[in-house]
Amino acid sequence: MDTESTIPLKITFNGPANHFTDAIPVGNGRLGAMVWGGVASETLQLNEDTLWTGIPGDYTRPTAPEALSEVRGLVDHGEYAEATEAAVKLFGNPAQVYQLLGDIKLEFDDSHLAYAEETYHRELDLNTATAQVNYSVGDVEFTRECFSSKPDQVIVTKISGSKSGSLSFTASLESKLNHHSYVNGNNQIVMEGNCPGKRIPPNMSANDEPKGIQFSAILDIQISDSTGKIHALGDKKLKVESSDWALLFLVSSSSFEGPFTKPLDSKKDPTSESMNALKSIKNLSYSDLYARHLDDYQNLFHRVSLQLSTSSEGLARDKSLEMRPLYSITDVLPKGNENDTVSAAERVKSFQIDEDPSLVELLFQYGRYLLISCSRPGTQVANLQGIWNKDLEPKWDSAPHLNINLEMNYWPSLPCNLSECQEPFFDFLTSLSVNGSKTAQVNYIASGWVVHHKSDIWAKSSADQGNAVWALWAMGGAWLCTHLWEHYKYTLDKDFLKTKAYPLLEGCALFLLDWLIEGHDGYLDTNPSTSPEHNFIAPDGKTACVSYSSTMDMAIIREVFSAIISAAEVLGTNEDPLLKKCVRLS
Repeated sequence: MDTESTIPLKITFNGPANHFTDAIPVGNGRLGAMVWGGVASETLQLNEDTLWTGIPGDYTRPTAPEALSEVRGLVDHGEYAEATEAAVKLFGNPAQVYQLLGDIKLEFDDSHLAYAEETYHRELDLNTATAQVNYSVGDVEFTRECFSSKPDQVIVTKISGSKSGSLSFTASLESKLNHHSYVNGNNQIVMEGNCPGKRIPPNMSANDEPKGIQFSAILDIQISDSTGKIHALGDKKLKVESSDWALLFLVSSSSFEGPFTKPLDSKKDPTSESMNALKSIKNLSYSDLYARHLDDYQNLFHRVSLQLSTSSEGLARDKSLEMRPLYSITDVLPKGNENDTVSAAERVKSFQIDEDPSLVELLFQYGRYLLISCSRPGTQVANLQGIWNKDLEPKWDSAPHLNINLEMNYWPSLPCNLSECQEPFFDFLTSLSVNGSKTAQVNYIASGWVVHHKSDIWAKSSADQGNAVWALWAMGGAWLCTHLWEHYKYTLDKDFLKTKAYPLLEGCALFLLDWLIEGHDGYLDTNPSTSPEHNFIAPDGKTACVSYSSTMDMAIIREVFSAIISAAEVLGTNEDPLLKKCVRLS
């Protein structure tokens, strides 16, 4: 990235966050935090990507074939509203719910209430994946820096004052989940707890069954050697007094071992794993941790630069325009926008009347930043909110929704040169195919595998409970499979195509061939079929959503057939009888 000619990629704020969406997200794919930037009281809302309600489920329904025949018959007779109503018999259990980890609460002394508001500055630097807060109290400037390290699996926060001995605060670690916290030694707070074993139960205790995912988080605080002291304040809080600086290390682990292992059967000890994570960074300085974080993050982030001109005339006049390395899109940098202290809110507001290409650049890179921060090799797939969530009952369960949301999360990965960030997506797809094969066989008497519109960490494959307008859609797995061929086209990774992509495409195609049935005028139809989240007015004037052969269905099926045909040509397996069926129908 040409850092000399680009405007700093910083999202700035002139005050603490008032809402969750105003806070700054940091993440390493697995561990995330939302930095609110409060002055007298600061909150870092924490997430760990394996914290979900529930246990592995049964995604089959033996009575579904009979219900399927009923729904298909109603569709064939044009009774679409009745088919919509009968479709409820095809639903499975509801998906599970993504949970939060907890909060780091920092309480500063009363002098911080009188901070100089004009000195306040909060920013997210996309170039370094670091959140920073600055403000002054009297003649002391306070600075906080926060980043989530992938190499060392720790969220690091550094707090410092410009005058020796000026830093004092109280720290606690809390959660809305069932938990208990305790001070360990004189510089650690340990929090141990569990997620509910059932979806949003009324009130559960640690002894309730089924046993949900267990978790642990440890907050470790280090302070300057020459000044200050740290001690326990009761049995749940730590007090830092008169220090020059403090380093806060947050590590976390859970008992989750995979979508097919019950939490009760897990052999993982979250607290031991968290302690080991702290031990592994014991001899690393803040500078070491930051350098390792930067090297890892910038290896991904610096692959793409984007600079936009204010107008096409500007491009025509610039004779120095040249092609940059692969995945670099470089135009002419607009002049006069070098002031990165203007708040994000002000820039968004002024964009309505004043063209600001640098804001578009910032938004583009922010999207890349978020994907890097919530999806890395070995992590869970990015959910509806990435990894950032503050609620026990988040909107739409913060689950992977396959009728566009999960696909959209990963659309930027290839054109933005972040192919590694897709690995959790493909791991998830493999798990879905395992459960999806049981759903296909039992619910639809079909071969291959199927997944519907909504899933969870347990790789739920059956139709969700709810409204047929979104829950019934059986093309979720098929749409995800189109990413497999796209990944090959970008990477030309033949081993990936052979070992990962082709088996998944094959299973998907097998289901689609069985799902297509002879319908009107001898054509093959999908029945029942919905166009995701769209109703229509049937000929009898009733509102319905279930019919046959929606354009969405047919377009995705055609794309999957095309992909497996192309993959077979690359791999030299185009004599497979399955391919002949796909060729005939594509």
